[in-house]
Amino acid sequence: MKNTILFSFLVGLSLVSCKESKKEELDSSKEIKQYSIKQMMDNESVFGGSFSSDNSKLLVTSNKSGIYNMYTVSTKDGTYTPITKSDSSSVYATSYFPKDDRMLFRMDDNGDEIYHIYKRDLDGTITELTPGKGVRSSFYGWSKDEKSFFYASNKRDSKYMDIYEMDLETFTSKMIYENKEGYDVSAISNNKKLFALNKTVNTNDSDLFLYDVTTKETVKINGTLSGNSAEDFSSDDKFFYYTTDANGEFTTLMKYDIQTKESTEVLKKDWDISGSYFTNKGKYRVTYINEDAKNVIEVQDVATGKNIELPSVDGKSITSVGFSRDESMMRFYAGGSNSPSNLYVYDLKTKDQKQLTDVLNDEINGDDLVSAKVIRYPSFDGVTIPAIYYLPHQASAKNKVPALVWVHGGPGGQSRQNFSSRIQYLVNHGYAVLAVNNRGSSGYGKTFYKMDDKNHGEKDLQDCVEGKNWLAKQAEIDPEKIGILGGSYGGYMTMAALTYTPEEFAVGVNIYGVTNWMRTLKSIPPWWESFREALYKELGDPHSADSIRLKRISPLFHTDKVTKPLMVLQGAKDPRVLQVESDEIVAGVKKNGVPVEYVLFEDEGHGFAKKENQIEANSRILKFLDQYLKKKEPIEKSAL
Repeated sequence: MKNTILFSFLVGLSLVSCKESKKEELDSSKEIKQYSIKQMMDNESVFGGSFSSDNSKLLVTSNKSGIYNMYTVSTKDGTYTPITKSDSSSVYATSYFPKDDRMLFRMDDNGDEIYHIYKRDLDGTITELTPGKGVRSSFYGWSKDEKSFFYASNKRDSKYMDIYEMDLETFTSKMIYENKEGYDVSAISNNKKLFALNKTVNTNDSDLFLYDVTTKETVKINGTLSGNSAEDFSSDDKFFYYTTDANGEFTTLMKYDIQTKESTEVLKKDWDISGSYFTNKGKYRVTYINEDAKNVIEVQDVATGKNIELPSVDGKSITSVGFSRDESMMRFYAGGSNSPSNLYVYDLKTKDQKQLTDVLNDEINGDDLVSAKVIRYPSFDGVTIPAIYYLPHQASAKNKVPALVWVHGGPGGQSRQNFSSRIQYLVNHGYAVLAVNNRGSSGYGKTFYKMDDKNHGEKDLQDCVEGKNWLAKQAEIDPEKIGILGGSYGGYMTMAALTYTPEEFAVGVNIYGVTNWMRTLKSIPPWWESFREALYKELGDPHSADSIRLKRISPLFHTDKVTKPLMVLQGAKDPRVLQVESDEIVAGVKKNGVPVEYVLFEDEGHGFAKKENQIEANSRILKFLDQYLKKKEPIEKSAL
């Protein structure tokens, strides 16, 4: 079959080769409008979507105002109504109340990630429900009887997240699970009698338990060391659903019989099943599959066991779905790598669908944006590395363009086939981007995921170098003008590249990247306590002999090796990668007489949420790249 397909493809290619060569000439001369960063960042980011009690509105989070705030959107005509008007800390919508239009939302302090839960009453009064300095709270969901909600909080002990239930009449809470052993409560049964507990073993594997509140009995679900994740309980609480990679490279969906204590396989794919849950009344089971860095969603009618047909939106992909409490309506987002996701509403009975948002800036012609494609290349040792490639429309063999290797956060993250204003801005201005999913990235099987354990800054860095080498072989790329950039772990990889392979990349852009692994691993936020040992197993324990290796792979101690222009961007409120990481790497590299630009935002954390800061950051990145990568102007020490 493969040979037949290949033969047909080659025949077809020979027939159209002349046409394609002429088309390429036309395409290379095509006028592409270049957009300013203000235009590109004026694309709206909207997410979430809790249905009101009468299904007439959706509660969403949007950055229409320049910072994330809470809005309602009419399901009839898409009319927006602002609910909050914060101009400092972002406001993130959580949910409407089950029986009325009161709202829950969360806020932190300008990115410090210490979230508190708030209530907005019908008259607009806002009440903080989980106060306390340094206390972090996370919403867990509504109770089945709709008389309370569950949330996690570390107010008892900053290291551990206990589970509380808050009564909706009195708004008083009680602890229903005291977490003294570093478990993570990941699901609660509808009758409140069973808690699913995860105990992290390493960054891939965890043990999964069911805790019975009545008998105090804890039953272990998994029989072997494997990657396990609690998903949901069936509506009648007879079955517990979870995912595991115990039976192969990828996670499968399993069903555990509470009475017989037996597990059976429910769904298996050639990719990870990344999540599965039941709608409010149990009519549908929603499942997400991470298919080659892209969400594929299946919605099964539980009664028939068959998947329902999802709406079609001009070839765009449905990226997420949500259901009304009565299960009559579904909201969904649809978009792609070249199109930010819009919000839609779908009537499950009539099959009518409405587009509620149009988030692409009116000043931008969608045809000027670039669709990404998945490519694969062999690394230095033969391991196949997947990557997502963005090639500017104006690029051709006659018009070679500079390029950037983009490295995701993590470690263990994944570059996805999603829309990115930053990437589209760079591509629109003539930079090809290769978003590398180096070894250690999630989504490609547990073997691939574990390949970088205690190997960071070494083999994973070589994967990035080989990505650069792949770019250099492309006819449309200028091989002398390839840089590297990334955020968080990707920022570390940028610094590792400039430090340990100083002649490979022409420039580097480090966005809040780790530069001193010993300090970072010692300063993990207290609420990550249950994950601390797992990180130590993957990266190394800074309190042990591992510190020797951690110092060796920390760019801060080897800044004398950096010879190429560097840009560093940082948020002062970042609780994960402290500002001192960036302060010190900038000071160290400057001693080499190398051009260094430092952009510090006092009101941002781990990621820049405010549009004005995004505009500043991305415009400065482009200016830096234009000066030191695209134009290759001589470096003068007097200009430092």
